[in-house]
Amino acid sequence: MEAPFDPATAEALDVLGPPLDVFRLFARKPERAHAIHGWGRYYLSRQLSLSIRHRELVIDRTTARCGSSYEWGVHVAAFADKVGLSPEQAVSTAHGDPDDACWRDPGDRAVLRAVDALVDRHDLDDAEWADLVSAVGEEGAIDLLLLTGWYHAISFVTRVTRLPQEPGTPTLAAVAEASR
Repeated sequence: MEAPFDPATAEALDVLGPPLDVFRLFARKPERAHAIHGWGRYYLSRQLSLSIRHRELVIDRTTARCGSSYEWGVHVAAFADKVGLSPEQAVSTAHGDPDDACWRDPGDRAVLRAVDALVDRHDLDDAEWADLVSAVGEEGAIDLLLLTGWYHAISFVTRVTRLPQEPGTPTLAAVAEASR
């Protein structure tokens, strides 16, 4: 979908943000775009009960584990430097483990472990829940559950529709190759 857009679509795109392909896809039905904006506005705001760093760890890990190179690449390109993710940590979100040496903060490890459990088993055991709550608080843990689910859904959309990488964003395959 390319400009010029009908007024409803143009307004939906203005609400969603930068002209990314995923937003163009959502804006094909303006009502959907407005609904997504309402959900995303909280989860991408400072009102979220997670730190911005932990938010990005959740998004990066979820999208990588779901195989969404598109969404992982967009978030790594836009936020990795802003939230202090080292290149090694960015690669680890895609192809590593919470026990990788690059993860020194126990909170980061708890967040990554929780996302892995949610993607793999769709559940946290009592010890994982306790570790997560200890790291991010109960409200942060609830937000993490919802954010993981949200980006699982976004990953479905970007994979199934085969969205091409946005210009200048890394791919899961390229960072796997580079890390060998």
